[in-house]
Amino acid sequence: MTNLISKITSASLLALAIAACAPKQEAVTTPTETPPAPAAPAAPATPDYAAIVGDPARLVVDTAKDPVRKPAQVLAFAKIMPGQTVIDLEAGGGYYTELFSKVVGPTGKVIMQSPDFGGGGKKGQDERLKGGRLANVTPSISNFDKLDAADASVDVVAWFWGPHELWCMKECGGPLGDPAKSFAEVARVLKPGGYFVIMDHVAPQGAPTTSGDTVHRVDPMQIKALATSANFALEEESDLLKNPADDHTKGVFDAAIRGKTDQVLLRYKKP
Repeated sequence: MTNLISKITSASLLALAIAACAPKQEAVTTPTETPPAPAAPAAPATPDYAAIVGDPARLVVDTAKDPVRKPAQVLAFAKIMPGQTVIDLEAGGGYYTELFSKVVGPTGKVIMQSPDFGGGGKKGQDERLKGGRLANVTPSISNFDKLDAADASVDVVAWFWGPHELWCMKECGGPLGDPAKSFAEVARVLKPGGYFVIMDHVAPQGAPTTSGDTVHRVDPMQIKALATSANFALEEESDLLKNPADDHTKGVFDAAIRGKTDQVLLRYKKP
């Protein structure tokens, strides 16, 4: 019996010794799967500009002007998007202010800017905004070279039928802003990558700046020179509002051409 116990004990000790000498196996772990990278945010959808223009809530006085002004195409050219901040420079009666307001929506903002014009600018603002209309629109009376906006706070500045007013003296009680400083002021308020969209009545090539006072037109080369000096990059020029039948000599309020002038349309980008 003693020999049996001794043999069992020896066998157990031998097994323990063999186990101690055997190479250790590392624990096998199942690799965890790498979580997928978060999806890139989707690009904002392009608004349905035609539907915005076709909104039955628009004023009849505005919709009557749509056929010649082609607002849906102009809005697409300007690339105005929901949630943006837009300055409607020299907004006048606010035809485009209202459209900008509808495009940018409740999360966006439109600054309806006009120079004083002897009180005319404020009158246009009051009529457009009376009764609490256009809650996302802020009126502003200022000269073109002193805009009511912080540095790099604006996505789009639209100056429609306006740059010629820089040289409007007799009728406008000008000057309404130094030309070079006005373009530099637009550059100041725009965000990098922001757009400066310009539309105006065309004067003959080489026409003097006094055309802005006499016939309310401007040679597009004068606009382009000022934009280049302010470090804007021309992104696109459109023929959308061209009218080869306009000989550029009549004043824009002449019944023969009013509403049908040849117009330059430019989109600049701030670097």
